[in-house]
Amino acid sequence: MALSPTRPDDRPENRPDPAAGVTPDPTPGAAADHGSGTTPGRGLLPLLFTGNAAMYALYLGVGGVLLPLQIEHIDPAAKVANLGLVSGVSAIFATVFNPFAGALSDRSGRRNPWILGGGLAAVGAMALLGSVDTVLLLAIVWCLGQAVMNFYQAALTSVVPDRVPTARRGAASAAVGLGLPVGSTVGVVIGSAFADHYRTGYLLLGLIVAAAAVLFTSCAKEQRMPAKAPTPLRDQAAAFLGVLRTPDFRWAFIGRFLLVLGYFAVVGYQLYILQDHITLPDGMAAADAVAVLTPVSAVAMAVSTVAGGVLSDRLDRRKLFVAVSAVLSAVALLIPVVSPTWPGMLVFSVVNGLAFGCFMAVDTALVTMVLPKAQDAARDMGVLNIANAGPQILAPFVASVVVGLGGYTPLFLLGAVLAVLGALALMPIRGVR
Repeated sequence: MALSPTRPDDRPENRPDPAAGVTPDPTPGAAADHGSGTTPGRGLLPLLFTGNAAMYALYLGVGGVLLPLQIEHIDPAAKVANLGLVSGVSAIFATVFNPFAGALSDRSGRRNPWILGGGLAAVGAMALLGSVDTVLLLAIVWCLGQAVMNFYQAALTSVVPDRVPTARRGAASAAVGLGLPVGSTVGVVIGSAFADHYRTGYLLLGLIVAAAAVLFTSCAKEQRMPAKAPTPLRDQAAAFLGVLRTPDFRWAFIGRFLLVLGYFAVVGYQLYILQDHITLPDGMAAADAVAVLTPVSAVAMAVSTVAGGVLSDRLDRRKLFVAVSAVLSAVALLIPVVSPTWPGMLVFSVVNGLAFGCFMAVDTALVTMVLPKAQDAARDMGVLNIANAGPQILAPFVASVVVGLGGYTPLFLLGAVLAVLGALALMPIRGVR
């Protein structure tokens, strides 16, 4: 068998500089081979899991329980519209701040200070969030919370393409993805436990993020990367949009955007769905139902996250796993339509957890392999995170309109259609199997 020609990143002038801690990657797609070049330290994957679990605990505890309950307490009659407004406006801030925060950490050549700063700032933001008593102030303060959390998230997300070689991206992405089921369970349990004491619940979630930030930055030492020269704002905006000109990255962005839109259109209204659409057992409150469903979904999500990440590494296949999990997500969203009952919701939680866990684990690995340039990893992952935050902007508005016009059944159907379209969007990707 003939040997392959020497790749540009195999040439002596492009090999890693130990002092700099980074490999020059002048060519599009080079980020796929970026990383430490060796197996990541044993402690990095548990730290990635812990950092992401804390983040998701806050996001799901606030967005899934505390915020809807607080909004309902302020104005029960307009709860659906108000939740859509607060969630949508705050998600706009998340969309703006994530790539901006990623660009700042790229420029500084550091990730840990941004993780630590964002984590500590979350305590103050959550303490303030629990003290407000109007929808307007709730929207403003939750925007602030989204902003500081996105500084934390943008830097943490960039650790995988920074420090993990391609052959271990699936395992690393599984560690990241495992944070979602565990973190969501912790967040929802805390939110439900403090449903009548918002301030304590918010503060506890903020402290969890701060503790995770301190642990990560204390244990996961980093080599400072070369700092980037300041870039004019106009050039930064052009670069943010320019990354979407890379076809594989663009299709990965579209696929994630569509599936996450369908997911959050439904999950963001889970509390109200349980109140107004599902027949619950006698004596079970909607908040208690959420506290049951979330661990059920979390167990399924944990299993599929680990299995999907490890198998995708072994088989060197990413697109197949992502596409199948997207289709399975569509199937899950049809279950409450066919059976709007408590057993139906339990089955929905299991199937949806299996689908979303595998999708997020393997899709994260896929995305790190289609980044245009390794030296802009945080910025480009920040652009990709628009596909996470952007749907959260649209989902509350779309969901409130759909529910207002036709109830919750059309909402489930819309989510299923979006999941299928998300799977189809991945088919044109050529750089990853």
